[in-house]
Amino acid sequence: MTPASSSLIDIATVSQIYAGRDGSPTWALRDVSLQIARGEFVCLIDPSGCGKTTLLQLIAGFLPPTRGAVTFHGRPIQGPGPERGVVFQDYALFAWMTARQNVEFGLRMRGQPRSLRRKRALDALTRVGLAHAADKYPHELSGGMRQRVAVARALVVEPEVLLMDEPFAAVDAMTRQTLQEDLLRLWRETGVSIVFVTHNIDEAAFLAQRVVVMGAHPGTIKADLTIAAPYPRDRGSSEFGALYAAISGRLADTERRAA
Repeated sequence: MTPASSSLIDIATVSQIYAGRDGSPTWALRDVSLQIARGEFVCLIDPSGCGKTTLLQLIAGFLPPTRGAVTFHGRPIQGPGPERGVVFQDYALFAWMTARQNVEFGLRMRGQPRSLRRKRALDALTRVGLAHAADKYPHELSGGMRQRVAVARALVVEPEVLLMDEPFAAVDAMTRQTLQEDLLRLWRETGVSIVFVTHNIDEAAFLAQRVVVMGAHPGTIKADLTIAAPYPRDRGSSEFGALYAAISGRLADTERRAA
């Protein structure tokens, strides 16, 4: 596990409780501890219902922890902030805004002048390969293009960490692979830390420097695997197959124990 001294994000013995329909407490997370270093690419993977999204929401500042602490640069997270960009599975674009206007939105909320935010938005769209679609509305874009706009919107404010909640789950397999390759390129170019939630073993093996395997009922961390394989990773290689098997084996162990 990454030493705390080099951590950008420190999750310390965090538990999260929700009230069930009958009012009884339901543990979404229990005693979860995790550190994320600067510039690191970490995938969270698990069976369904283990609290991955809840953990991401705690880092984003959308929720306060019931117990424990989540800190950023050693300071408690007390709400959302531009240093922590979020990309959702459902794109969350404004339908009445063009791609450029969607990307500009965060800059406009921060009071940046129109000329500057327009330039920065176009630069961000160029970075994700969508400069030609700057004046198109979301309904005119494919699913993959909409997700690229969402990534550009998150990156344009220059966050230190990008929080991604199954961002490629809604697109077809070929588009998904292209988006994965684009994301790795952007990660190397920007140096941003990425915390990426997925159910897909192939995706985690292709992207991550670390794969954190979680278990459910309540959500806990079962394994923290360091991935030493260099980039780019060849899905057809025996090394990739071994990596896939290692992650799959840890997930299977988690599911057997839960059963």
